[in-house]
Amino acid sequence: MHRLVQLTVRTWLKAHGQLEQWKGLFIENLYSKFPTAEYENWERYRSLFPHMKVAVSQRPESPVSVQQWATLLYRGAWYAQESGYITESMEMAYRSRKYRLKVFGAENEEALESTAMLAGAYQLVGRWEEAEQLFVQVMETRKSKLGADHPDTLTSMANLASTFWYQGRWEEAEQLFMQVMETRKAKLGADHPSTLTSMGNLASTLWNQGRWEEAEQLEVQVMETRKAKLGADHPDTLTSMANLAFTLESTGRRSEAIDLLRICVAKQQRILGPAHPDTVSNSDTLLAWETGDVAIKA
Repeated sequence: MHRLVQLTVRTWLKAHGQLEQWKGLFIENLYSKFPTAEYENWERYRSLFPHMKVAVSQRPESPVSVQQWATLLYRGAWYAQESGYITESMEMAYRSRKYRLKVFGAENEEALESTAMLAGAYQLVGRWEEAEQLFVQVMETRKSKLGADHPDTLTSMANLASTFWYQGRWEEAEQLFMQVMETRKAKLGADHPSTLTSMGNLASTLWNQGRWEEAEQLEVQVMETRKAKLGADHPDTLTSMANLAFTLESTGRRSEAIDLLRICVAKQQRILGPAHPDTVSNSDTLLAWETGDVAIKA
């Protein structure tokens, strides 16, 4: 619809007292079609995401509609973060958190989810102190309300560890990642997706400390298990492939690393798109390796 037509319709609706009614209906319809942002739902998200970006500025007034609106923004922030749209993710997470804090309070689980999402966006743009502060808040609240071994608490601990990782605080990151991994193994099983994520995080921390043999053992295990459970084209599997390629290169096996990363980049271009940060970073690394340069792991 042309912008002038949109403006005319909105003006008419406002003049006739119907704007809020149609805002609510728009949010309700989008809410019913906008699922959680797991990989299996990405195809639907690609077509709906432009509508989600419009919804950011369409905050309704009725209590039911505004709760749906806040949930929509949380889901949109989740997808945007996974897809590399960090600015959009930050805006959506900020607005979702602001509303949920006001209505439900800081200890409400929905508010904690939005807080963690905003912290993740801060982390990706280098605002590590702000990210760490929010992740600590979420972790301590969940420990108090859910217990130290609850899956959501463990996720919070892993998020905090990732903030340490980004700041190069390897020993602190390793300690937390190890604790999360061992607890998840005991409670969820060694091949659970969350356990595999913990193993991958720990392997990355070991890699950054030059402990490449330990890292390789974990990365091979994670990659093969993800292939079997999630499929060879799942984004998490591709992340494992890229991580293993870096470790192979670090141990002097550049030819093997190039072969593996070439497969990974081809799949990322098709699944994530050529502009996704992971695709761009790994494509640059592959080119550097193929031309004999040295690349730094992202």
